[in-house]
Amino acid sequence: MSAGVPVRCPVCRREHVYAPHVYPCACGTPVSPPVLRGAQPQPVTHVTWEDDWVTVRCEACGRLDQWPQPELGCGCGTLLRIPVKPATSGPAPGHAPLPLHIPLPTTAPAPRPAFHPVTIRTARDAVQAAALYLRWLGYRDIRRAEQRGASGVGLSAPGLRAQVEPTPRAMSLRDVECVWLTALNTSSVPVCFSLAGYTDDARARADGLAIPLFVLDLTGTPQPVNSPADELISTGA
Repeated sequence: MSAGVPVRCPVCRREHVYAPHVYPCACGTPVSPPVLRGAQPQPVTHVTWEDDWVTVRCEACGRLDQWPQPELGCGCGTLLRIPVKPATSGPAPGHAPLPLHIPLPTTAPAPRPAFHPVTIRTARDAVQAAALYLRWLGYRDIRRAEQRGASGVGLSAPGLRAQVEPTPRAMSLRDVECVWLTALNTSSVPVCFSLAGYTDDARARADGLAIPLFVLDLTGTPQPVNSPADELISTGA
């Protein structure tokens, strides 16, 4: 874990020690958002998808990626957004820039680093857990889908259309079919995540259409519930 930084709630003046979550970069290096020491945290009064993510630079390889915006819940009920240092582009300090074209040997793909989940306490945590897992599988530029599904929250990335049901309602046959039709129209892979699982007919239809189904446990680790999900974990994006 990263070292904790002192944070004072501007509403009740309560003092906290905050340590940001650590996530694995694609190169395997642990990365955490660089919190600005001494900066005033901001109470969250309005939540948008763009505000939920922050650009972080890996100091090992120089890669820029999107990670969850650091936030802290105060005992007074205020949700605080913790400021982070702006990310800079370019190679990491002490590292020469990588050439644009590198001839790679024909070898087996490097093993994927371990997935580091985020504990699910709210519906927004469930959506973030699914987005982090999809990034771990190899999908990039994940964002909230412009076209909304029948329920839940849609996520999209190049070649991907995912649906997350972050409520205690099991995903239905109609939910699964809507995800499949939307993905079909965009030549994308459909994937479903649900906190409460799936109805029997939804599970049967997903198996017939080869749609990966995952159940989100409260630790934030998606669990595969059918063969297409196992295959997606094995092959990645």
